[in-house]
Amino acid sequence: MGLFVGLCVRGQGGRYHLAMAFTLEIPVRFGDCDQAGIVYYPRFLHFCHTTMEELFAQVLGVPYHVAILEEQVGYPTVKVEADYRKPVGFGETIVMHASIARLGNRSVDFLYEGVRKSDGEMAFVIRSRAVSVHMKDWHSVPMPEHHRAGFETILVPAEEA
Repeated sequence: MGLFVGLCVRGQGGRYHLAMAFTLEIPVRFGDCDQAGIVYYPRFLHFCHTTMEELFAQVLGVPYHVAILEEQVGYPTVKVEADYRKPVGFGETIVMHASIARLGNRSVDFLYEGVRKSDGEMAFVIRSRAVSVHMKDWHSVPMPEHHRAGFETILVPAEEA
């Protein structure tokens, strides 16, 4: 189950303020790890997508499968930037913090921060851009207002994103 948490975000001039984020805990399973015994890097993107699906259900009030199948609106990822900071091993729990770094009319930038629950260390930061598309023809469309309203609840101020 996800929840909202307040994160201290450092803004311009070094000042901190409270920003809202959606939080989800994800256990690291055996199948998430490579021969070295740590999470295989593409799995971090899967953790982000899992977090996004839960965010849709709990923040937007629309399960992602309902958005795709009934509302006919999807959000394919078109750009990803990843910063891997600390290894994550089998048996660890990742605390995912998701917020919105930028909100356009037809696209949204998700900001994911993965923290190791065992020691509070930031393991990775991933920023991804998704475009709102109609599922029948895959053309970009303005995002539905009820999606926008949910995203706005976890929007990080522009100067800090």
